[in-house]
Amino acid sequence: MNVLVAGGAGYIGSHTVKRLKEAGHAPVIYDNCSRGHRAVVDILKVPAVIGDLSDRAALSRALRDHRIDCVMHFAAYAYVGESVEKPLMYYENNVANTVGVLQCMQEAGVNRFVFSSSCATYGDPDRVPMTEDEKQIPVSPYGRTKLMVEQMLRDVIGGDLRFTFAALRYFNASGCAADGTLGEDHDPETHLIPNVLGAIMGIRPNLTVFGTDYPTPDGTNVRDYIHVDDLADAHIRAMEKLEPGKPMFLNLGMGRGFSVKEIIAAAEKVACKKAPVVYGARRAGDAIALYADPTRAKQLLGWEAQYKDPETIIRTAWNWFSKHPHGYEGK
Repeated sequence: MNVLVAGGAGYIGSHTVKRLKEAGHAPVIYDNCSRGHRAVVDILKVPAVIGDLSDRAALSRALRDHRIDCVMHFAAYAYVGESVEKPLMYYENNVANTVGVLQCMQEAGVNRFVFSSSCATYGDPDRVPMTEDEKQIPVSPYGRTKLMVEQMLRDVIGGDLRFTFAALRYFNASGCAADGTLGEDHDPETHLIPNVLGAIMGIRPNLTVFGTDYPTPDGTNVRDYIHVDDLADAHIRAMEKLEPGKPMFLNLGMGRGFSVKEIIAAAEKVACKKAPVVYGARRAGDAIALYADPTRAKQLLGWEAQYKDPETIIRTAWNWFSKHPHGYEGK
């Protein structure tokens, strides 16, 4: 299929473009590079449109010119704290721009849509592991924008029998391409694994652990770390399984949780060096434990995570970060 990957120069989008190409599909990157990286376009060597999703003329032209069969949408803002400080910016980009994408798709006759959703739509769960039937009560503007798009997609499919979609709710994306060609480069960086590796490498002075008194085995938060290549493969499987009028809502995770201290210990083992760690108070809004029940994804897609433990995931990250300590641009 010809696949337009909105946000294809970003972290998860770029890895998905790579896997699409390897699977025999024809990906096209669509990205304004405000949070993605132009270097990715050169590395992946696929067609790219440097443009904003709000530019509907450019988007429509890209859909027509490249004869797009499916749109994968990764082009959301994704910082919870920033969404609290700048909610309108999040609603404009994550919701209003997605309305524009869907309208352009309808006009171009493109009926397949794979949406990058989030476990943030659940908020604080009543139980773990979390199934797709868990109540969705997001606790941040970011989570609410993702849930709004999910609700919008339900409405679109109700009025257009040709349209179909998958909304993939994933947990903590982690790791880098196994061959070392692509990595994780955010500014600011909020993910645990790159931050602990940065502390080990001396790129940052230390790593702060927020809270050591949670009701978990070692007192620190527990999260589900899913390798970015596993996420990419799930998006491709979902695209290939789409059927008109049969939407999919799926959790993507490893299916078990690991604590902050376990991740730090695994990173220290991989890097053969201790991380400078500072222990602080709990951070407002942090849940005790979040991890997925990925059973439905296995049933519907025949997919499950191939990376089963943090050490293996972190080795792929270390392979990239040790060669790119300052990211793609070397800043």
